[in-house]
Amino acid sequence: MKKLFLLAGIALLSLNANAQESESKGLQGAWWASCQVGYQKTEVGNSANTTTMILPLAGYFVSPSVTVGAAVGTIKVDSESNGIETNLFVVEPLARKYWNVAGNFFFFGQLATPIVSGKVKDTDVKVSQFGVAASGGLDFFVTKNFSVELSYNLANLSFTKLENFGGPGVDVNTTDFSLAHIATVDSEYNSALGGAMNNAITPLSFGFKFIF
Repeated sequence: MKKLFLLAGIALLSLNANAQESESKGLQGAWWASCQVGYQKTEVGNSANTTTMILPLAGYFVSPSVTVGAAVGTIKVDSESNGIETNLFVVEPLARKYWNVAGNFFFFGQLATPIVSGKVKDTDVKVSQFGVAASGGLDFFVTKNFSVELSYNLANLSFTKLENFGGPGVDVNTTDFSLAHIATVDSEYNSALGGAMNNAITPLSFGFKFIF
């Protein structure tokens, strides 16, 4: 009988240790996925200027409170008014740190480095941009596999180059720094290439995330 009690005690201690270890790991080892989709259209007389963005994101929790990931997607800037069509490729590495506020509510800080490159169709104009964006926000885990997040951009620094935009060998370089301003990978060159005018600028963004 003593042996049975001893075995039961060992089993309970083992289960408790495993539960504590699982709890301490949190989301460590979990993958997540999301997607940013945007469409803007501005009518100019009988013509329309549009900007379309599709930017899937995926990441991995390297620790219970730190995740790293990247977004890879495209942006298309199309101006019917001046016949300019530009296709851009986007890569945006990011890292995020979480702090538990209460229950399923978490505060996070994020650092992202969007990199954009592309070419204006049927021209020698090339587009490149590098940026750094810092943001913070709240993430609410509705279930262990789904969360809703609200983020606020704190600071954004970007360097944009439009090669040959002013003529052969004439480049246009723009440096943009802003605080509490929404950080988007299609900022400076969007209007230069004749894309849709930006909506009322807001530093807030809202999104969903799937964890698996």
